[in-house]
This record gives sequence, C-alpha cells and structure tokens, in this order.
Amino acid sequence: MKTIAIIGGGVTGVTTAYALAKRGCAVVLLERHRYPAMETSYANGGQLSASNAEVWNHRSTIAKAAQWMLRRDAPLLVHPHPTWHKLSWFAEFVSAMPDYHLNTIALARMAVAAREHLFQWADDEGIDFDLKRQGILHIHRDRAEYEHAVAVSKLLARGGVPRRAVTPDEARAIEPALRGDFYAGHYTDSDSSGDIHKFTSGLAQAAQRLGAQLRYNQQVVHLRADSNGDGVDVTVLQGDGAETTRYDAVVICAGAASRDLAAQVGDSVNVYPVKGYSVTVHLDDAASRAAAPNVSLVDDTVKLVCSRLGEDRLRVAGTAEFHGHNRDIRADRIAPLTDWVQHNFPDVSTRAITPWAGLRPMMPDLMPRVGPGKAPGVFYNTGHGHLGWTLSAATADLVAIAVSSSWEAVRQRTASPLKMA
Repeated sequence: MKTIAIIGGGVTGVTTAYALAKRGCAVVLLERHRYPAMETSYANGGQLSASNAEVWNHRSTIAKAAQWMLRRDAPLLVHPHPTWHKLSWFAEFVSAMPDYHLNTIALARMAVAAREHLFQWADDEGIDFDLKRQGILHIHRDRAEYEHAVAVSKLLARGGVPRRAVTPDEARAIEPALRGDFYAGHYTDSDSSGDIHKFTSGLAQAAQRLGAQLRYNQQVVHLRADSNGDGVDVTVLQGDGAETTRYDAVVICAGAASRDLAAQVGDSVNVYPVKGYSVTVHLDDAASRAAAPNVSLVDDTVKLVCSRLGEDRLRVAGTAEFHGHNRDIRADRIAPLTDWVQHNFPDVSTRAITPWAGLRPMMPDLMPRVGPGKAPGVFYNTGHGHLGWTLSAATADLVAIAVSSSWEAVRQRTASPLKMA
C-alpha cells in the first residue's frame, strides 16, 4: 500500500489525515509539537463562519491599514520594516483586487460545503467541542460600514450563504447580553461556533483509530521530490542528527512554514504569517456566566469576534499584524480585546484571562492553496488565512480526492499493456 506523509498537525493537517484514512490510505502525520493543534489551531476565535468569507482584497482594507499605521493597538497593523517577503505579498495582494467579488463567492461556497462534512465527522466520531449552532451576529457601528455589509451580503448569497439585516433592537433580541450603541447588524443563523482545539484533538484520535500514524516531535527540515515520480524524501530532525524517509507522496499542511517547504520542491506558495491575538476570559463567577453572550459575535468596526465555549469560557479574538514570524504576545495588542469585553459586556469579569497569539497562514488573494504541486507526489492544503477551521473539512476532502485520483491514474497506467507501434 502506498504511504502518504502529511506535514503539520493543525486543523488542516488533521482533517487531511482523517479524510485520507477514511479512504483507506496509509497515512503518516508529522507534527513538530508534542500534541496536535498547538499553534494556530489552539485558541482562535472559535467561529465556523461562512459569513466571514469576504476576502480582504478591497480598497477599504488598504485605506484602513494606512490610517492605522501609527496606532500600536490598531486592528490591522503593518510593521514598516520592509522585507522582500512582505513586499512581494502585498504586491500580489493588490494584483488580486480585481478578483474580490469572484473570490468572496468562491470562499462562501467552499465554507458551505465544509460545514456538512465537519458536522458529520464530529457526529460520526462523537467529538465534543463545545459546539453552539446559534448563528453569528455581525454588528456595525455606522452607516457606511452597514452599507458595505449589505453589498457583502449579496455576494455571500450568491455563494449560498443567506444572512439577514437586523436592527439594533432585533440584534439585542438575538443576543440579550449585548450592550453599547451600534447602527445595525447582520445575522447568519446557519453559522456556528466551538473550540477548534477540542475538535482537532478529537479528530486526530479518530484518524488514529482509522489507522493513521500520528508522529509527534517531528521537525521536518527538508523535502526532496524524486523527478521520476518515485516518491518524496522527508528529512526530520532526530536528536542531534536527522533521519530521511521516502514516502510515496506528501501533503504540505504546515501553515506559516509552508512557503519554505514548497520552495524546496520547486513551488511558489506565498503564504505570509499574519499574527492574530485572543484572550480566553474565564467565567469563574455566576454573574459573569449570566452576563456573557451565548451567540457568537463579530464587531466589524474593530475586527473582533467572540464565542462562548461551554459554560465557563468566553473567547475574544482578532487583529491582524504583519510582523513576519514574530509570535510575541504584546500587552498593547491584548488590551483592546479585554477593553471590548468591558465595554460590551460590563458585568463580565476580566480578572482571569489567558492571552494567546498565533500566525494565520494567509495567501495574497486569501484563497487556500489546495491540490498538486509541480513535482510528482507533492500536494498542498495550506494558506487558509482567517478561515482555516471554517474551510478545513472541504479542502481536506478536495486534497484527498486529488491524491486518490493521482494514484488511481498511475495504477491504471502501470496496469495497462504497452501498445505496439
């Protein structure tokens, strides 16, 4: 049986392992940490949000980035230090602006396809991940923001994601705990929320039960694809040395590290690590639990989201910081998240919080890279940006189909008798 290595044990790597294992493939997942889902899939905003499928390649994004350049607490912060990677990424970002409408529709369709896969997998495997199927409520602070959201809603509808405009009173009826003033909102009842770390960890165990080998503490440092299509050599650090193993194929699901690995096998995958922050507010007292929201929210003005995780946790996440592979947790970037809770849910205590930062692997056009590379046996499932969990089940299925199809094509070629001239 052919063996496929999956590089990366975050949500994209684990869903890929599961999708391939369900098809009867021999799977080896290589993860550099001791457990799955310890980086970007650890403490994100907790949303399964087809309603967030709008890509960022819009002139308003550039205007806001320029406006916020000197604010250390800005929702979108671009550090001025230039690097070739950053400059090339932004050049491609601008060149993708004409595809804003088509890409937004395409991501919405992908998110809808992913939703049913993910729920079915969780049901089949009995995974408890604090799922709340109570929709997502977007709130808009002014008329211009609301009108932009109306235009976005039309694109989402073309992608199969209906969401309805709501008045402030209707929004408060959907989430009675919400305080503060805002202009209007949009509500998507088909969206949901939950704990990505619990989901990914549970699905990793399910993949293992299906026969997948999950190997941890495996730092992949080099790839070499055989030009004759005889496999891919994967070199992993082992103590003071290194060990190389040949696999029949590899799927690169390595998040922010995907760019460097892709370059080793002749592909350009211009993933940039866009840092996001979160705080987990521990609802240790009855008053806080009563005052915290149950419906997942998006504040479009400050680009923050929040999700209730079980009875005693509230996850608040957001911001986008372009600062390379820097993973530092900065107090001035965390403060707006706790301030937001205090403003919108004043009876929730923020005495006990856990801060976190992760690197979203983002392509310039915000479309994930899914499918085969140039070299035989190399595949990708990476670059999902802010929609990693939302899209993961669909892209995992797509890459599993691509791998299975490529192997079937090879099998048919090798099984067919040679034709005589």
